[in-house]
Amino acid sequence: MDLIFAEATPPGRGGVSVIRLSGDAARSTAEALVGPMKTARRAYFRDLRVEDETIDQVLAIWFASGQSFTGEEVAELHLHGAPVIARRVHAELFARGARLAEAGEFTRRAFLNGRMDLAEIEGLGDLLAAETEAQRRLAMRATSGELARRTEEWRSWLIEAGAFVEVSVDFADEDVPDEVPERVYELTERLRTSIEVEIKGFSAAERIRQGFEVAIVGPPNAGKSSLLNRIAKRDVAIVSTVAGTTRDVLELRLDLKGLSVTLLDTAGLRESEDEVEIAGIERARNRAVTADLRVHLSDDGDSVPDLFQDGDIVLKGKADLVGSQESAVSAVTGAGVANLLDRIYDLLSQKTAGAGIVSHERQLNELHSAAASLQDLRGLPVEILAEELRKCGHALDRLLGRIDAEDYLDKIFSSFCIGK
Repeated sequence: MDLIFAEATPPGRGGVSVIRLSGDAARSTAEALVGPMKTARRAYFRDLRVEDETIDQVLAIWFASGQSFTGEEVAELHLHGAPVIARRVHAELFARGARLAEAGEFTRRAFLNGRMDLAEIEGLGDLLAAETEAQRRLAMRATSGELARRTEEWRSWLIEAGAFVEVSVDFADEDVPDEVPERVYELTERLRTSIEVEIKGFSAAERIRQGFEVAIVGPPNAGKSSLLNRIAKRDVAIVSTVAGTTRDVLELRLDLKGLSVTLLDTAGLRESEDEVEIAGIERARNRAVTADLRVHLSDDGDSVPDLFQDGDIVLKGKADLVGSQESAVSAVTGAGVANLLDRIYDLLSQKTAGAGIVSHERQLNELHSAAASLQDLRGLPVEILAEELRKCGHALDRLLGRIDAEDYLDKIFSSFCIGK
């Protein structure tokens, strides 16, 4: 593959700027700038020189082919973080035949060179995007290869079952023991059950990865926008005594004890003849229905009947006016706000119970395909049984990107930053 490079650190002024190169000429290109580096994985403090002029004093390091992140020869130049230095080094690398890496290209090469499977790469993308501890932990499970190890265990059961089936096919005229087919069913049932456990854990894992939505709903002037501002500790929403001030859905992202939560401030629900307000109310209802949780806020402590779902929180607003109560909250004094956030966390935490290691729809689809191949196998002719086991094996291979991966690569790497 050709020589690529990119800044692995965010562009701009900083303490250090790291330029990463990958390709067959990575070491020789770096040595042309900093001098010989005999030993891999050893840092060299050198002058980076161009045409007898010292551009910077840098730390340089290289990794041999097969021992780097990409699987290719890799070199890194740790520069001082002045943009002018990075631009000068870029110009020299361009002049020496290197090209700027595309977004995710280093990781794509790691995949193509067998350093990572597709599930690990999806986990790495999630890790780079993680904003909370729960998201980081979930991403690390994928990045560390937990799904690959689970899949290898499944494949071992599948191979054992397939071997018994092939015996039945290849030696149909021989005296094959009667217990061979039953062993096949035992293995495939164990495999199907294990896969379905991961399928059931998908919903919780997906919510951790994507984050939860909590909608604050109720009539106009119930204090929804004021409550949002109180939680945010800044003015996110416009607050007014005029009913119908909130027309659109306003969002506030929170790290709630490690969970990613987006609070939704919605339009006051009432009958209206204003077209814009009607559109806002419709949008509010749509978002509230699909939210993971709803906080019903009103002066009298009533819920919105057609939006209420089991587990929703129902509160009285303006507790500073009606007197502090357990089921009341005040955006003015803050009374009840901490308790509300604790209740939201407790309810959402229950939704994360049983989270599996599969958190992407692509992965879920492959598990569904694998499980479908293992349904109702008893009584099938051995030739058809063998074909169903092969279908299951293909689905597991697609899960890790061992076959038919090209369709997914561009979509997966489009969210990666340049330099990773």
